[in-house]
Amino acid sequence: MPDSTFAIGYASPLEVHPGQTVRFHLSSSEVQGAAAQVVKVRCGDPDPNGPGVSFRAMPTPLDGAVALRQQPIYAGSYGVVEASPALRALRSFSIACWAWPTLISAGRQTLMAHWCEQSGEGWHLDINEKGRLELTCTQGGIIRVATTVRAVLEREWVLVGGSFDALTGRLSVFQRSLDTQGGRDCSSHGMSEGPVLLPASAQEGLQRAPLTFAARLSEGLTSRRTIFHFNGKIDRPRLHAQALNTERLEALCATLRPLPQDIDLVGAWDFSEGIGTTRLVDLGPHRLHGEFRNTPTRAVTGANWTGRRMHWTEVPDEYGAVHFHDDDMDDCRWDVDLSLEIPTDWPSGFYALRLTAPGTGSLPGEQPRESYVSFFVGATCGAPTAKLAFVASTATFLAYSNSAMRLDFEGTEAMQEQLLVIGPDEVYLQEHRELGLSTYDTHTDGSGVCHVSGARPLLNVRPYGGNYYSMDTRVLDWLDELGLPYDVITDEAIHRHGSQLLRGYTCVMTGCHPEYYTESMLNAFEVFQGQGGRHVYLGGNGFYWRAAFHPEMPSRLEIRRGMAGTRVWEGEAGENGLASTGEPSGLWRSNGRPPQRLVGVGFDAQVFDRGSAYRRLPGSYHARVAFIFDGAGEQEVIGDFGLRGGAAGHETDRVDHRLGSPPQLLLLATADDIGSGGLATPEELGFGHRGIGGDQNAQIRADMVFFPTARGGAVFA
Repeated sequence: MPDSTFAIGYASPLEVHPGQTVRFHLSSSEVQGAAAQVVKVRCGDPDPNGPGVSFRAMPTPLDGAVALRQQPIYAGSYGVVEASPALRALRSFSIACWAWPTLISAGRQTLMAHWCEQSGEGWHLDINEKGRLELTCTQGGIIRVATTVRAVLEREWVLVGGSFDALTGRLSVFQRSLDTQGGRDCSSHGMSEGPVLLPASAQEGLQRAPLTFAARLSEGLTSRRTIFHFNGKIDRPRLHAQALNTERLEALCATLRPLPQDIDLVGAWDFSEGIGTTRLVDLGPHRLHGEFRNTPTRAVTGANWTGRRMHWTEVPDEYGAVHFHDDDMDDCRWDVDLSLEIPTDWPSGFYALRLTAPGTGSLPGEQPRESYVSFFVGATCGAPTAKLAFVASTATFLAYSNSAMRLDFEGTEAMQEQLLVIGPDEVYLQEHRELGLSTYDTHTDGSGVCHVSGARPLLNVRPYGGNYYSMDTRVLDWLDELGLPYDVITDEAIHRHGSQLLRGYTCVMTGCHPEYYTESMLNAFEVFQGQGGRHVYLGGNGFYWRAAFHPEMPSRLEIRRGMAGTRVWEGEAGENGLASTGEPSGLWRSNGRPPQRLVGVGFDAQVFDRGSAYRRLPGSYHARVAFIFDGAGEQEVIGDFGLRGGAAGHETDRVDHRLGSPPQLLLLATADDIGSGGLATPEELGFGHRGIGGDQNAQIRADMVFFPTARGGAVFA
């Protein structure tokens, strides 16, 4: 495997069409330049037992040297409101919000701030290194600090706030627990012990300083460098231009909407407004609107959530919180280094920008270093060039992108029953978590990652990168070897264009693991199959999770795990609604559309220790399916070889008529010699008990099926 991390980058957009422009954002901390070349990927899987990595060079004006430099990544989500006269006019003030901390051990964390880091002016409300609430205020060259006596608790709602009286110099801070039972009461107060004189300041920096939530900017408003990130939820922040007592502040924060009689209200931010956007809405008189950066998790339960409704669209007022993380990453926002208009005669497919640099020179005969930045050239909607379309599972690629699960999950070796071998890309990801994680990972506070983005380096979505990208390119290699013409389309494009993109193709092929599907994508396939289209589903665990692409931001995927399905983390109660679209998430099976209805089979088990062969069943000898077994003769066993020892394994799908497998389905073959390594999915197990094998284990198998759809269409899975 080449040294692939000496340079990293990403393409925007991730998918382009002939005549459109793709931009490459590159970074390197090791070399100052490299040779660039665009290649079409025939096979990106380096497995020595496979066909091997194979490319086709595509001459372009980009061929040649490209200068490189390191471009920074600033991870961590926060909210920001730009400087305004209402903020600059503050002398006396009061602040408050509801907070739900999730990682006290992370050290100092800022909840709210109007602060200039360069001059040390303004104020900031923090949880300090001891977990205590602390309000710091600097005015007129004097710094005051007030700290509560007790520490706040993790995963408990607490009202936090404080006030400063410019006439008396009195600074106070308080925290009041929402639940005072069972040792949860951490209510406490604090006052400044006395002023500390600092050098006089003109406060010019503070005049330009923004108001921030969940972090402080280390520079001006345009900076993306932040410090003291808060991990947890914030709900209903309030800012008043007067020093109010605790009781008055608590009463004001308890209201969902500001009242006309609210005293000197400066800002009343309602995070339940604009869920699904980056907008930060102020209901106060000055309309101090702002934006959220790096996509914190929205549509989460607030301090006033009752549990009577489980979805944010039903009671948005109870979802007025935002969950911030110090490792959220939405868009690297790197400068563009190269751009290319895709020639109109280029075939659709998997493509990559290849960067080549000399070796380090530390070893004799050392090969040049290579790194790849992937992108896809999709077939133009309405202009198919072949009867067959292969669907690149970009939603699944994104869901797994930069996954650290093999590194973080202690049971990886036990689950896969093999020694864990770490590749260089995984080593790099372990050292550079700022690249952002996958939906299979958890944030530093233990909460699940709901959002992933293509606007960052995707180290496992490229040649040599493993994951399902490389596996799908083996199908492309097979099609090329057979000389079968095909188009490549992405499932994100299907999401955007619907069934119109599939129209004109006789057959559509989905690859090894189309696990994440949106409603629009499922609808498109149902229409295609219902209008006579043929669908070849070659994978396992497909059409499993309900996901959503953001309506306005390309290649931004959202998923909520809910409390069902095979999952490495579980969402909080009441937080299964997708912020980006308002849809429920979770399993498609739980949403009334199990994969059996679409492709005849659905996920039933994980089998990581070995693969198994299929054995033909009577249905395979039906005249209707003779074309499928053309050349197989009377062979009873199919697929008793391969990289895993057999064609069926890893994750298996089976027929289940209770879940919608069609009545006219022909069961062609089955792989039911799974062995003790087969583990049924949680949704297959009603309850657990000793000796849970028997009939239950008989349901762990992989089925090969064929069934007709409408107007001459059919599905082979």
